[in-house]
This record gives sequence, structure tokens and C-alpha cells, in this order.
Amino acid sequence: MALSIGYDIGSSSIKCAVLDVEQGKVVGRGHYPQEEMEIMAPHPGWAEQHPDTWWEHVKTVTRQTLAKYSIDGTAVKSIGISYQMHGLVIVDAKGAVLRPSIIWCDSRAVEIGEKAFAKLGAKFSLKHLLNSPGNFTASKLRWVQKHEPDVYRRISKAMLPGDYIAYKLTGEISSTISGLSEGIFWDFQRNAISNELLKHYKIDPELLPKLHPTFSVQGTIGRTVAQELELNPGAVVSYRAGDQPNNAFSLNVLNPGEVAATAGTSGVVYGVIGQVRYDKLSRVNQFAHVNHTQQKTRLGVLLCVNGTGSLNSWLRKNVGGGLSYDEMNRKAESVPVGSDGLAVLPFGNGAERVLENRNTGSRFIGVDFNRHTAAHMFRASQEGIVFALTYGIDIMKEMGLRISVIRAGNSNMFLSPLFRRMFSTITGATVELFDTDGAEGSARGAAVGAGIATMADVFRSLKTIDTIHPDKQEAAVLKDAYKRWVEELNSILGQ
Repeated sequence: MALSIGYDIGSSSIKCAVLDVEQGKVVGRGHYPQEEMEIMAPHPGWAEQHPDTWWEHVKTVTRQTLAKYSIDGTAVKSIGISYQMHGLVIVDAKGAVLRPSIIWCDSRAVEIGEKAFAKLGAKFSLKHLLNSPGNFTASKLRWVQKHEPDVYRRISKAMLPGDYIAYKLTGEISSTISGLSEGIFWDFQRNAISNELLKHYKIDPELLPKLHPTFSVQGTIGRTVAQELELNPGAVVSYRAGDQPNNAFSLNVLNPGEVAATAGTSGVVYGVIGQVRYDKLSRVNQFAHVNHTQQKTRLGVLLCVNGTGSLNSWLRKNVGGGLSYDEMNRKAESVPVGSDGLAVLPFGNGAERVLENRNTGSRFIGVDFNRHTAAHMFRASQEGIVFALTYGIDIMKEMGLRISVIRAGNSNMFLSPLFRRMFSTITGATVELFDTDGAEGSARGAAVGAGIATMADVFRSLKTIDTIHPDKQEAAVLKDAYKRWVEELNSILGQ
């Protein structure tokens, strides 16, 4: 038996999936911790987690999953890693972490990125980097350079969250083109690391890791690590990708016109295109997809709304009064479309790229103390999340992306029948649900990267479990509510 194990290094938890490669079936799943991991915010707009916490949770979830399903870890041949995108991990010459990771929803580098966009020029940035340097990893590294010079001087390597987990597994510091592109380090015209960006930020190229192909043997786990995780010491790390490219891969979204969506802590719509295109305002972003090569362009157009599942989690903790998510969903279903005039802007988790890197905060608009209840807040919040994603999808359509079918995993907010029905109705797209997730996707990718399975092999067992079509009866009312929502947002944005 050949097994492949995949990890999803999220900001809420670490997920794990074990794949029987020959059968193409998952034989074990786990996640840890059970409650969402803490995101530290020592200052407004900051968001940090310690990389060593992720690593400890990787070890715990691995041992727990193997024990729960009576899996022989010595049969694991390949390891894949999916991870929260755009984070910064820095280590010294001994590989020790120098400071907590500045993660994806941290807003401190927004101004740095905006100044770089103006200095480098929109034409250069969008043509070569496909994005504004924005609040991405390169800008976060520049922030450390400017504000923590003593820390910066001690840096041996700067990397992404998934690169750090791969390093802890193999002892080798490396990355991928897809990874460097999400950090806005990659020049797509020259097919190399961007010397112009590094020169502007005064970043030494030696700080960046060496590169491996996304699907390839990227290192072998050490004997000590194998003992800690109860795995085969000959297992190889053979796939890594940011969570959104990997989510698309897990849904077999690899070709132009195919679209994936997820709504975990953040909400994302990710469509694949086969040529270089960009939004002039950089409100949606393009990165190298997992199967991008110099010969075959495969870019992921990524729309991200930071405050989706995070808003739902906030409601459950602060408004739900002990209700489960299922109970919240049922209460939301009892409220009519449009939430009796209550509207929610779900932008409460840092600066939003879709709003040109503005941090408006979340807002509940039109609250009537005599009419609105917690159930209205639950419904209006789900509507607001769907509307925010639709706002970004409209931008993607302006870029030429045609969306008729959207694939999503049956997890997070897509577990809500109300959410997925509204999402299908307002976008006009058919939603196909699959019983898969990021950890399973990274396990499948690792089997391909290790050469023990083909693409056709790993997707053989991927089946649609539900198909949701637009609700024609609700469409008109929902679209009117969306129109009012956009007017409220434009008023706040001064448009």
C-alpha cells in the first residue's frame, strides 16, 4: 500500500488527510486544534501567528489521525503542503524563527506597497508582476527592514508559511514559482525573480529560497522528524501550493475558464486563465497556478474577501448565544430575502484588495431595534458575504472571465444551504459541490509530484455530491438587495 499525506496550514487550524493512492480514496482525516487558532493583533491592523505553533500542531494532528484510523505511517510515501498565502516567515542562519509570522490579513504594509506601485509605475507592476506590490509578502519584508532593522540584519532566509513547514520536515529551505508569485517577487515577462522590485525595496536576492517545481521531489523527511510524526523516514515532500491555488487543484480546476470558490476564514473565487490579463486597479490579483509553466501560461485570477467565515465566527461567539452554525443557518432561513432592510458590509478583517486596499471595517446598516433580531443579523451577514464576492466577480467578468459553473468543497460556509443557494442565484452560476478539501488536495498533489500517481489517477474518485442552480423565484428580490448594498458601499467609498 502506498499512502500520501496532505496538510492544509490554515490560520484557523491545521488539517490533515491521508490518501490511499492505489484506490484514490481518503482513509483518514483530522484537524487541530478544535477551536480556531489565535491571531495575535498587538496593534490595530496587525495579524500574526508563530510558525512554531503551526509546526507543533502539524505533529499533533499527524499522530492523532494515524492513531484514530489505525494507519501505518511507514506506508506514507509522499507529503503535500497547502498553506495560508501571502504570509512572511523569517529565520536566522540556524533556521530559528526571528519573529512571529506576519500573516495574510495583516494590513501594516499597505502604504509601503502603494508607494512602491507609484514608484515602479502601474504599467511596469501590472505587466511584469501582474499586481500592485500591495500588502503582499515582499512589502511585509520591506516593513521589517524599515521598522525592525535589528531583526532584519539577522535574516538568513525569508519564506512563505508552507515553505517553513517544508523546511521543518526536510531541513531544506526552498519555494516554488507559484509561491514567489503570490509574494509578488516574480517577473512574468522575464520568467525570473524581479530584480526591479528587490532593488526598489533594497532586498538582497540571497534572502529568497531556491526554487522547486510545484510537482516534484522537494526533499526527504529526516529520521528524527519521521519518528516524531510516526511516518516513513523515506517519505518525500513532493507538492506545495498556497491555499487558493491548491483549493482549485483539489477541485480539478486546472484549465482556462474553470472556476473554484471557497468560504473559510476568508472567501475566495479563483478562476484560471490562459493568458496574461490584469485589473488596472489591482482589485483582483493574478498568480502562477500550480500547473503554470513558461511554455503553458496558467494563471489564477484571485478575488479575496477577508471577512467571510471570520464574520460568521464572530457572530457565533458574540451574538449566537451558544448556537451552533447549523442552528444559526436555520434561524437565517426564517428571515425573508433582503433581511427586512438590514444590510451588512463584511469587511472587518483588515484591508481589502477588492476595495483598493482600504480598511473600511465591517458595518451593519439600517438596524431597526423594533424589527431586527439575531436571526436578521445571521441572514444579512450571509447576504453581505455573497454580495461582497459578487462585487469582485463583476470585476473578474470585466477582465473577460466567463463564469457558468463554480466548483466548491462541501465545507465551511458552503455547508449552509442558504449560502450556496444565494451564491448561485446572485452570480447566475451553477454551483457544483464536492466532498474534498485543501488537505485532500495537497495529498493528491504530493502523489503526482512523487511520481506514484498521474493526474488522472488522483482525480478518479472525485465525484459531485450536489448541484445547486439559481433560484428564479428569489433572483429579482436578491438582485434588488444587492443593488442597494452596492449603493451603500459606494457611498462609504466616496464613489
